[in-house]
Amino acid sequence: MAERFDGRRVTVMGLGTRGGGVGVARWLAERGATVTVTDLRPAEALAGPLAELDGLGLPVRTVLGRHEETDFVPAGADLVVRNPAVPRGAPMLALARRAGVPVEMEMSLFLRACPAPVIGITGTKGKTTTATLCGAMLRAWDPRTVLAGNMGVSALAHLDAIAPDTPVVLELSSWQVEALIEHRLAPAIGVITNVSEDHLDRYDGFADYAATKRGLVRHQGSDAAAVLNAGDPEAWRAGAETAGRVVPFGTTPGAAGDGAWLAPGGDRLVWRAGGEEVVFDRPTVPALAGDHGAANALAALAAALARGAPPAAVVAGLVGFGGVRDRMESVAEVDGVVFVNDTTATAPAAAVAALHALRGRRVHLIAGGSDKKSNLAPLADAAATAATSVSLLDGTATPALEALLRARGGTPRGPFGDMPGAVAAAAAGAIPGDVVLLSPGCASFGLFQDEFDRGERFRQAVRALAAGGGGASPDGTMPVAAVSGQRETGSEGPQDRP
Repeated sequence: MAERFDGRRVTVMGLGTRGGGVGVARWLAERGATVTVTDLRPAEALAGPLAELDGLGLPVRTVLGRHEETDFVPAGADLVVRNPAVPRGAPMLALARRAGVPVEMEMSLFLRACPAPVIGITGTKGKTTTATLCGAMLRAWDPRTVLAGNMGVSALAHLDAIAPDTPVVLELSSWQVEALIEHRLAPAIGVITNVSEDHLDRYDGFADYAATKRGLVRHQGSDAAAVLNAGDPEAWRAGAETAGRVVPFGTTPGAAGDGAWLAPGGDRLVWRAGGEEVVFDRPTVPALAGDHGAANALAALAAALARGAPPAAVVAGLVGFGGVRDRMESVAEVDGVVFVNDTTATAPAAAVAALHALRGRRVHLIAGGSDKKSNLAPLADAAATAATSVSLLDGTATPALEALLRARGGTPRGPFGDMPGAVAAAAAGAIPGDVVLLSPGCASFGLFQDEFDRGERFRQAVRALAAGGGGASPDGTMPVAAVSGQRETGSEGPQDRP
């Protein structure tokens, strides 16, 4: 794909609210394309990104509240670029393909144009933490390191600053991987953290979703590397589907062979390659707690070392890592109760992992939300055994989750139509040493704009609870414990694009 698009008419399908559509439109327009951005949402729902587009000072046409067929056929377009939130089978994309108009995504454009080897990281859960930690390790080695992708950071916006030896890390959603599969592209180092049920409302069942995740490494050459979770059957299957060298990682204590492994006792991370072994101390931060956190750390160091980073850079990345915003983020401690924001746990498996990471603590879980056709039984099982109380947010998946919890002897509170009500309910039964955990296991749509809006509403509700020193309990009679010595512990970090 040429880096110039002079005279080419490009339709960007889906403006999005996390910067992706704006980044693509800017990159194309700056390279001479005549750009049309089209989105089914009306202008008032896209005020922020539209203001960004206007601020670019570039001639970009917008079509909002509808799609026009002319923008997807040769009469009006030479190329269509779809936003990850646009389903792969959308009628207008089918129209473009039938008419012979190429369909791309930001990531297919980027991988063709990027002069440096790319580390691509995907998985049902843990991909943002793994990508951010890997980026920190590589940045300790080379400050030019680029971290972008499914975190609200346009990869194309960084392209001009990337040299052939610049370390590049991309977090990739399953929707972004679809573009790599369609165009037979793959990163030089592909990492699959794990694969479990998610986004089944967008795929033809779990097998289709899992195959898409594994597609990250499907078109690798023999000089590439596939960093795969040896303890996750679906991720591990990718080893038989790639021509790249397989680099395993896993949390089985004392596992033999090359790869990245958890040492007996769980407090050290071991890297073995070519008969040599390097041992790293495992950080104790909540973001890397439990088997899930250990696996993320192992995947990150395996990718960084495979890219060429020295062990000292891995140590620096591990030591300085404090977690990622919206992922097991400790936002405050109020009267001895810690409030943890794990809003990006939009799949049951992610919420289960959060509960496992907090084993040994009294946990007051806030869960529920919109349905993605996921099996909620594992979340109900984990909540029934690991949560002291469960408060439910309203949503299309919540009635089924409530029924599953009650069938297991639970008495969930709610459902609540807003975050302050859910936080007050969870905090009402909390005592010093407890954790109030937002880990919904469901999508956010309905009550919230997206999962990041849900996380921000949680932070706001906790701040209000801390400032007010009390409030009504779920039945309106019992005051929430007074606040004393509250301590902000939140960490800033990049955000995912939905």
